[in-house]
Amino acid sequence: MRETNGFFWQTPIADDFYRKWRDERLSAAEAAKTGDFVEIGDLSAPSEAERSELIRRCAAANLALYATDPGRPQRSTMRPFAEAFGLRIAEKHRSAGGDGVVALRESDAPGLKGYIPYSKRKMNWHTDGYYNAPDDRISAMVLHTEVPADDGGANQLLDHTIAYIRLMDENPDYVAALMHPAAMTIPANEEEGAFRPASVGPVFFADADTGALQMRYTARTRSIEWRDTSLTREAVAFLQHTLETPDPMTISLRFGAGQGVLCNNVLHDRTGFDPEAAASSPRLVYRVRFHNRVKGS
Repeated sequence: MRETNGFFWQTPIADDFYRKWRDERLSAAEAAKTGDFVEIGDLSAPSEAERSELIRRCAAANLALYATDPGRPQRSTMRPFAEAFGLRIAEKHRSAGGDGVVALRESDAPGLKGYIPYSKRKMNWHTDGYYNAPDDRISAMVLHTEVPADDGGANQLLDHTIAYIRLMDENPDYVAALMHPAAMTIPANEEEGAFRPASVGPVFFADADTGALQMRYTARTRSIEWRDTSLTREAVAFLQHTLETPDPMTISLRFGAGQGVLCNNVLHDRTGFDPEAAASSPRLVYRVRFHNRVKGS
């Protein structure tokens, strides 16, 4: 296996470089699964020690869990927190404020009603921005819980490099199929006021800035087109099975108030929440998305 701009593409599975990288990623994923939260005293100005630890974890496993005092203001800290890691705000969503922060909560507001992130419904496995154009990809994000649901709303997280490893272990040709530039197509959204052109691209690709492995994926079965080859279909089915089993390196948790994750856009999902509640759920999660990876990771 040979590096290309900091990462490698598919070459013989026995390559020593790949094997070393594989072992390191699996070890880091195991540590991330059993690790605790990094305590942050002031989310708007993390200390050098706090910042270094979050970067170290993101470099090792593409994600870092953190916790801060839930009694302090939350939304106003999101942008300075991101800037501490050299992140460039990428959120252009119609529900984002001028600070680039999206408040994910149950909503019947025009333009939000019917979209799963603003409902109590389950969200399947995905990476954020899988529908974005190639020059507008999401490379990192923060999900921060201000108010947890009364019941449910749990998440699963999986470093996308682990998914890559599982595919390579099963059949390296699966990786080649999912790295094809037309592997996955999200058709255009022609809804009035929310037009988005079709998004065509690979599932796995090298980050333009660092060469690190990135992923764009959704487990949705509607409004998606996979490249029409038997190998692609087999690869997608294997990946879906790996995620649903779930993979042993999956982190499963329910974030409490003041807890969140800083990550390089890893795979994640969400269970449904407050299913029996007649009134609107109080659950409130802030999402901030970025064009670049966590600096230093």
